[in-house]
Amino acid sequence: MLRLECPFTETAVTGVSRFYVSVRWPWSEVDPQAENIRWNGERALPTPEADEWEIFRTEPAEAALKSGDTCRVGIPPTVVHVLAVHHFDPPLVTGMLPRPASYLDVLPQGETYDPELDDQGYALDPVGGEPIRIELLFRPYAFLEPGDEVADRDGHVWRFDAAWDWHPLDEARAGAPAWPLALLSRKGEPTPEEVAAVARATADGSHAGELERWTELTLARPATRWFAECRTAAG
Repeated sequence: MLRLECPFTETAVTGVSRFYVSVRWPWSEVDPQAENIRWNGERALPTPEADEWEIFRTEPAEAALKSGDTCRVGIPPTVVHVLAVHHFDPPLVTGMLPRPASYLDVLPQGETYDPELDDQGYALDPVGGEPIRIELLFRPYAFLEPGDEVADRDGHVWRFDAAWDWHPLDEARAGAPAWPLALLSRKGEPTPEEVAAVARATADGSHAGELERWTELTLARPATRWFAECRTAAG
């Protein structure tokens, strides 16, 4: 869970249509070394009729603007949850500078991820040219790393891939481990400090508690398939 904000900056409206308002982008630069990609220095932001979510907004609102107007563009305080993180090595060529080395796929507060949809979420460069302030509100299972293997209270062994993506490594049925947890492996043998940190973090609480806090903040729920399996496993 993140809170995003970007100071509103003055710019010019370069074009208006029913569904989009184009503005001169005040932060990024044209990448002169980009082959077959020539960015024109503008960015199109959706109007309400486009029915498309965009974290950057204008002041005045897009629907009130016309070509040649001066406006401000930025991000009002916005709460999102992260769907995925993508890394690019070398950085991705987009026609703009700086070239992104990573993207966060995010959804707005109140929207649940739907695996049946082809295009959902918003790709955000967390260290791009825009001066975006990113505040971490909550990270479920912040004390674990992807690939960690743990033993739960009932002696079952699990692999942690993400907060809502647990894989039993023994006869445990699908669902999630029962706290407290004992760290067995973290890219090999974990250090005593790592083992102690996981033990402390799970001495109280439960998987259900992590899920409840995440749900309260996101106003959403995990992917439908996982949520159904977890409910079934919980009885």
